[in-house]
Amino acid sequence: MKNVPPAAFISWEPDKTKMKKICVYCGSSDGVRPEYRKAADALGRAMVEKGMDLVYGGASVGLMGKLADTVLNGGGRVTGVIPESLVDREISHPGLTDLVIVGSMHERKSMMADLSDAFIALPGGIGTMDEFFEILTWAHLGIHNKSCGLLNVAGYYDHLKAFIRHGVNQGFIRIETAAKLIIKEDPKVLLDLVLDS
Repeated sequence: MKNVPPAAFISWEPDKTKMKKICVYCGSSDGVRPEYRKAADALGRAMVEKGMDLVYGGASVGLMGKLADTVLNGGGRVTGVIPESLVDREISHPGLTDLVIVGSMHERKSMMADLSDAFIALPGGIGTMDEFFEILTWAHLGIHNKSCGLLNVAGYYDHLKAFIRHGVNQGFIRIETAAKLIIKEDPKVLLDLVLDS
């Protein structure tokens, strides 16, 4: 599969009538609250109901594995993209529609962006934040015009929402950039807004 550099995304406009693939960033662990796995399951079911394919990091564990399994069990298509160095650490999923093994995290992020029509983050750690904020930065810079959303499960992203408001108030984050970020608690509502934005 071709690795497309970020420059190729300049002025990319999604065709909402053909939108099929949603990239979801999320943890390779389950977290401590059962709501996180329930949300991954609910998002996966909502994607299947709407005929959306999943693009994600390719792991079989944690929220990543739960989400992929839900989409696959519902008859959906799942593409995983994982760096060779993480195949064993993140335990790559053996049952995906497609598993793409790349050479680096940079290739992973670029390919996931290329394959996807919109982006959502479930709860996750610094890797999830790295991937999500890079794609949001690309939206800020005009490299792409794809929707970006956070699924705020059990208040997980409340502090992040407060930080973004603080960044706007302090003049470091443009209000237009903050407005590009869709944050909702309900997976179906978030998915609808991401698809319609």
